[in-house]
Amino acid sequence: MKNKKLLRLVLTALFMAMICVATLVIQIPLPAHGYLNAGDAIVLLGAWLLGPLYGSIAAGVGSALADLITGYSLFAPGTLVIKALCAFTAAMIFRATGKKLAGRRHPIAFRILSGVIAEIIMVLGYFGYSALLLRQGLAAAADAAGNFVQGFFGVALGTLLCELLLSNHQIKTFMERMH
Repeated sequence: MKNKKLLRLVLTALFMAMICVATLVIQIPLPAHGYLNAGDAIVLLGAWLLGPLYGSIAAGVGSALADLITGYSLFAPGTLVIKALCAFTAAMIFRATGKKLAGRRHPIAFRILSGVIAEIIMVLGYFGYSALLLRQGLAAAADAAGNFVQGFFGVALGTLLCELLLSNHQIKTFMERMH
């Protein structure tokens, strides 16, 4: 791999598109507003595979694009920051736990731990964004339950997808060479 930077940019763009599509394809409306989607699974997958910088860019931009396309443009600025922060957190926690393993394969537990913490940030981030910036006050808490469900779904599906992808020797070798 001669040009790792170009490869990372291409993969970042690919993950942006996948995050946007995963957010758009499965949409289950929530009672207050917003919708449940599969985008968080790809946000976490991108964080674990691309790392904190490129994973954050893909997560923020891909998720914000989905908000713009679906008519939730009011949430797009918050989504850009919140999803980028989620991906950054998941990637950094996963890397930190991996360093303690001295080169051995990361157990699934560390993926799940990093994903859960990232999704807690997502729930709190949307609550804060809605309560303060969109001036909904405590009424923003109505969306928290749906966001928790989305976060749980994202961690479970993202972990499963990551383990399936990395069980393929060629994909695993490719991703190791990229870093």
